[in-house]
Amino acid sequence: MSLVVKSQQKSFSGIQSVYTHDSETTQCEMEFSVYTPEKTDSTKCPTLYFLSGLTCTQENVTTKSGFQKYANEFGFVVVCPDTSPRDSNHPGEHDTYDFGSGAGFYLNATQHPWSQNYKMYDYIVTELHQLIENNFNVDHSRCGLFGHSMGGHGALTIGLRNPAQFHSISAFSPIVAPSQCPWGKNAFTKYLGGDESNWKNYDAYELIRSGFGSKNSILIDQGTDDNFLAEQLKPELFESACQNQEQSLELRLHEGYDHSYYFISSFMRDHFEFHAKNLGLLD
Repeated sequence: MSLVVKSQQKSFSGIQSVYTHDSETTQCEMEFSVYTPEKTDSTKCPTLYFLSGLTCTQENVTTKSGFQKYANEFGFVVVCPDTSPRDSNHPGEHDTYDFGSGAGFYLNATQHPWSQNYKMYDYIVTELHQLIENNFNVDHSRCGLFGHSMGGHGALTIGLRNPAQFHSISAFSPIVAPSQCPWGKNAFTKYLGGDESNWKNYDAYELIRSGFGSKNSILIDQGTDDNFLAEQLKPELFESACQNQEQSLELRLHEGYDHSYYFISSFMRDHFEFHAKNLGLLD
């Protein structure tokens, strides 16, 4: 499968690129960014996948978070996919910010017409992962996930379900229990149908309760001034489930921070250091 280079710029001695390709999984053209640190010229590097939130494309984290400095410092390839298929033009696909375009929720839809294209879980876990393995100088044994909001939900659920593939998980302001919040209930009903038992595979809180876990600790950063904290995010539920299942979790609450990329950029270096430790790059 061929990649088309859309843009490339040098950044902190590495290269920030944006690619497009025709996806067999989503049946449309997909765009993603890849940062390659200077170390990839001489050695295989670990990979981090950043999954973005509602309304975002790959561009938000690529241009706003400042991760390139830390990616080059620690020697990570960073892959930032889009948040949904684009231009499949189903009725209602572009009507609201929390469903359809820009809101794929990193699941495999089962309901018509969304099941034709909205297979972001398979796209991340299989197709994109293989593209990166085949086209970049990466160490397949050292791979992690992180994300923000809806993307934090994606990082947690994908990481918990695929521990042999993704060995380190962190998140900024994640939707930890989508089955219990308005964003998740709306999306899951439309993508997966009304039987809530089918939602559990895409709910991090339910996955932990069911015995899924990570051998390494999980890191979550959450701002206390986040407008979505009480209604949509509910980190206390995930914390309680982790305690009951003895899953190591570091939940950090940051006074005065909101849901924005100002918050994400403030603690981005901490996440790179966290993943570097989990993946054996630091003592």
